[in-house]
Order: sequence, then structure tokens, then C-alpha cells
Amino acid sequence: MGAGFARIHDLFAGERYQVARKELWQHFLALVRRPMGFIGLAVILAFVVIATLAPVIAGPFPSYFPPLNTGAPNEPPSSQFPLGTDPTGRSNFALLVYGSRVSLIIGAVSSIIATVIGTLVGVAAGYYGKFPDKGLSMLTNFFLVIPWLPFVLVVASIVREIDIPGVRPEGKPFFATLISISLVSWPTTARVVRSKVLSVKTLAYVQRARAIGAGDGHIMWRHIIPVLLPLVFANTILTVSSAIWTESFLAFFGLSDVSQPSWGAMIERSWRNLDFVSGAYWAFLPPGVCITGLVLAFTMVSRVMEDMLNPRLRKR
Repeated sequence: MGAGFARIHDLFAGERYQVARKELWQHFLALVRRPMGFIGLAVILAFVVIATLAPVIAGPFPSYFPPLNTGAPNEPPSSQFPLGTDPTGRSNFALLVYGSRVSLIIGAVSSIIATVIGTLVGVAAGYYGKFPDKGLSMLTNFFLVIPWLPFVLVVASIVREIDIPGVRPEGKPFFATLISISLVSWPTTARVVRSKVLSVKTLAYVQRARAIGAGDGHIMWRHIIPVLLPLVFANTILTVSSAIWTESFLAFFGLSDVSQPSWGAMIERSWRNLDFVSGAYWAFLPPGVCITGLVLAFTMVSRVMEDMLNPRLRKR
């Protein structure tokens, strides 16, 4: 294992990776200095703290089988239950706090998967050109033109029904959500990365590396990917916001794990319980505000980073 970590360290120890890390740190400092970026980071950090300290803030995990923090079904807000209870008697406040974990975990993991896939496809297409570029671009365009709404529903439904080695039945909804969001999200990253690679591969230092006999893998890993890191990082943050919204959307349609608290599932239960009609705003408004706030925070951070990385936007 020690040799494996040493190998990974060597892969990221190149000069251009050091430059990329310094550039990312400079972008972070510039991000904090901008009001929009600072507010976005503060909101994200607040949700991370809430998710981490959920047992301290909201008490025991609001398990569905059997429920804890149980009161009477559909209780209005009270001192014991600040946001009332759901139809099973669980505390809506506890569901809201623990639901932040699901949104952050699925948003982060699915965006990382999508970013890795999109980066690999974009680098290969942009670097090799010709037939690989045409084939990978056609694949990317195929996923881009598919309406994402029915596509993500179909993929999530299919993955839930098939037997996946190493995945337990109770873990299928979580796995299905990750797969469906990743398949929807990677093409945008691939297109952005490909466009950047087309310009980077013509730079002088890349041409010199090719002239002295460096292999394609060495050139891509040592000279091209480090230059892409700030752009990829900014795109990853934007993908997180889309992933969080998509996870809530899937949960609303009943494609999430019912044993795990979720903001989208809370809104779905409120819809079935006719809370919108009865005026029980405490059941559906807080999760809606949390979804909107977290998505908006990630979007604000990604927009500020995009503004810093795109010279044309800086001139406006």
C-alpha cells in the first residue's frame, strides 16, 4: 500500500501540478474576496457543518423502521417538534437536518464521477483529434440531445431493478441515483475540456515534449491535465448544484431510498399528504428553501470561478 501511495504522490508531484495547486489556491483567495463567492462558500460551509453535527443538532437518526423522535402523525409545529411531524410521526426538523447529508454526499460523489468521465473523454477527444474526436464527440452529443428528464428517470428505474454484483438490495436506490446523475452530467464537462485541450495541445512546451519523444500518456498527464485543473474544478462545483437538484427530483418521484431522509422525499410526502392544500407550509417550505439555498450557493461559487477563469467574461 505504501508503494501505491508513493506512486500516486509521484504522479501529482510534477512541476505543472505544483503550479496548478498554487493557481487553485490563488483562485480560492480571490473567490473569498468577492462578495458572491464569499456568501456562496459560507452557505456551503454552513450546510456541511449541519450535516456533520446532525446528531447534536437534531438528535437520533429519524429511522423509518421503526421511527424515532416519534410524535402523532402530522403534528403542527411545537416546542418538541419545531417543524411538526410527517405522516409517520417523525420530526420534520430531524428529517430536514439529516437530509442535508444525502444531498451533499450524492451531489459530491456523482459530480466527481461525472467530472472524471467527462475529463477523460474530453482530453482523449481533444488530444487525438480525427476519428477518436469524431467518435467521442458523437457520443457526447448523443447524451446532450437526450431530454434529461425522462432519461434520468428511465436510468434510475432500470438500475433499481437489475442485480448489481457487490450492491445490496437496500443500496440500489442510492447507487441508481449516482449512476443516473453521472450519466446526465458528464457530457457538459467533456465538451468544455475538449475545447480547452484543443488550444493547450498547440502550446510550445507540449510540442517540445512531443519532439523529444514523450509518449501520449506522459504528455496528457504531465502537461495537459494540470492546465485543466482550475477549469475542471470550477465545472465540478457547478455539477454539484445540478446533482443536488436532480437527486431531489428523483426523490420526489419516489426513486430514492425511503429509509434515508431526503429533502426531495419530504416534499413528495407533503404532496401526497396534501400539505399544499391544507396550508401546512412547515412540511414542504423548509426543504424547498434548503434545496434552493444549497443549489444557489454552489452556482454562485461556480459563476465567480468561471468569471475568474474566462478572460472574455472578465472584460465585460
